[in-house]
Amino acid sequence: MAVRRFSLAEAGRRPRFAAMKNFFTSFFATLAALLVFLFGGALIVMLLFGVMVAMGEKKPVAVQSGSYLVFDLAANIQDAPSQVEGLEEVMELFGGRGQRHIQLREATRALEAAAKDDAIKGLYLTGTLQAQGYGSGFAALKEVREAIEVFKASGKPVKAYLDYAGTREFYLGSVADEIVLDPYGAVVMPGLASQPMFYTGAFEKFGIGVQVTRVGKYKSAVEPFTLKQMSPENRAQIQKLLDDVWGTLTTSIEAARKLSPGAIQHAVDSKALIRADDALKLKLVDRIAYLDEVLAELKTATGRKDSSQPFRQVALKDYARLVSTGGLAAKRQGEGKIEVSGASKGKIAVVYAEGEIVDGTGNEDGYVYGEKTSRMLRQIRQDDSVSAVVLRVNSPGGSVTASEAILRELRLINQDKPVIVSMGTVAASGGYWIATASDRIFAEPTTITGSIGVFGMFLNFQGLATEKLGLTFDTVKTGKFADAATIIRPKTDAELAIFQDSVDWVYDQFISKVAAARKLDRKVVEEIAQGRVWSGSEAQKLKLVDELGGLADAIKFAAGKAELGDNFRVTEYPRKKQFAEQFTEALEGRHREQSLGGPVGLLIREVTREMETLGRFNDPRGLYARLPFELRLN
Repeated sequence: MAVRRFSLAEAGRRPRFAAMKNFFTSFFATLAALLVFLFGGALIVMLLFGVMVAMGEKKPVAVQSGSYLVFDLAANIQDAPSQVEGLEEVMELFGGRGQRHIQLREATRALEAAAKDDAIKGLYLTGTLQAQGYGSGFAALKEVREAIEVFKASGKPVKAYLDYAGTREFYLGSVADEIVLDPYGAVVMPGLASQPMFYTGAFEKFGIGVQVTRVGKYKSAVEPFTLKQMSPENRAQIQKLLDDVWGTLTTSIEAARKLSPGAIQHAVDSKALIRADDALKLKLVDRIAYLDEVLAELKTATGRKDSSQPFRQVALKDYARLVSTGGLAAKRQGEGKIEVSGASKGKIAVVYAEGEIVDGTGNEDGYVYGEKTSRMLRQIRQDDSVSAVVLRVNSPGGSVTASEAILRELRLINQDKPVIVSMGTVAASGGYWIATASDRIFAEPTTITGSIGVFGMFLNFQGLATEKLGLTFDTVKTGKFADAATIIRPKTDAELAIFQDSVDWVYDQFISKVAAARKLDRKVVEEIAQGRVWSGSEAQKLKLVDELGGLADAIKFAAGKAELGDNFRVTEYPRKKQFAEQFTEALEGRHREQSLGGPVGLLIREVTREMETLGRFNDPRGLYARLPFELRLN
């Protein structure tokens, strides 16, 4: 949780996110005019044709008997469904490639359906995950891994081909019947690390002052701006979190590879970057081979040994289009979709809260807009066809005002319908705040949750403005605290006391919500709060979480709570984006990626990402419930 005050000028402005809508309209109008002027009608026809090809009706997916399901990991596995279809095809038409996304539930249901499909002979894993934003986290990967295990349990072979496998890829691939590593490849699994960036030294050089108010000794979000290294409390909590997550990963890998306990730790500590020959000796992989050799084996396995055609295959993303979004048990009906058997008794709404919680409304990825989400939940509450709601949280939190608005609607829904929470990679601070209006909370062992604490941070630029730039200021006011929001001088003790009072009030509210929702004694909550982050497995022990499990488990529980059995429909929220929005964002993302390459580009991206966090604070009251700044496990 954070408390931050804005100037009067800031308070009168709409958030910059909402202005993006107008940008998209003007951008494409300008682009169209420019194309007409420069290249005439022919290029526009080509452009429109490309868009129509990408956005039009796709060809039916053909699944030949004896095919392998190909799971190309070169994508970002995110909780929420894809916002628009056809964007990748359009990007390729213009010589680029958009960020590939695979929805978590889309992947898991495709794998489970393929396990029952007689036309699918096996599963082939390849590629390197492209973790971005809140995607491809270890909690989501655990659900994918479990779906692969279900496929494997059907008796069908699972083959993985890896070339430069990091922890994420090896965690997924370890369940395969056979892991093949490229001769010049490696297993790069040195362990997990969290490396926050500290700005205190830079602030001192530029004359920028920082004052803080805080409740909770583990609430470390302000540390990058007040210290030059982690506090002992923060170091202890992050070390415990890393140990919990790493322990879950290594134990799972060792069990899958039939290795003795501690074997993975010994391997990574002695080698770190494990070359192919060493990986084979350590029994991390089954054999070493080139890609062409593996492809030839797949051709033989699918009845095309001497053919010039590639092996019989269907991409997981294409196959997923055959799978119904309905209930739990599915079966193939002819060559059409895999439909749920029996009549549907009701509908379960799966609502995705993925990204930072901010005030207002908008369509940007990586944000949960309070006003927009509340309106969406209100519509769900008034929809009599919805029997239950599953809230999938993958968020570090953010605006208290937005979090409370979302929580209010969830509470109203819960008066008449079950509300079940499924925690993804992170569900902390404001992400935990909105989870308190639920009948049951599911989390994965590697979920990052908790962070029940409050902080306030106030920057002032007196040193920079006066001492460095020679600027001076004078003030006329009608009240003692009229200029309390200023950033040109430090806060007085009286002003800090006011802000501390707000921090204490928000923290008291947070503690009360958790105690009431979890049916815990207030003193117990105060002890386990303090702004500390917990792994999902520890959170269950502390009764902050009810059960360890994934999204499918939460949906199944919701169906039982609503007495729907196995026959129901699932509707996912929020809506898909307009194509123009996604297309423009993809072009901008590609431009940034090209212009910020190499080590220097990496440093610039890290600094930019950290500083952008400050710009996301748009709560109208300046109150925040947020995880420590950009806690990432690498």
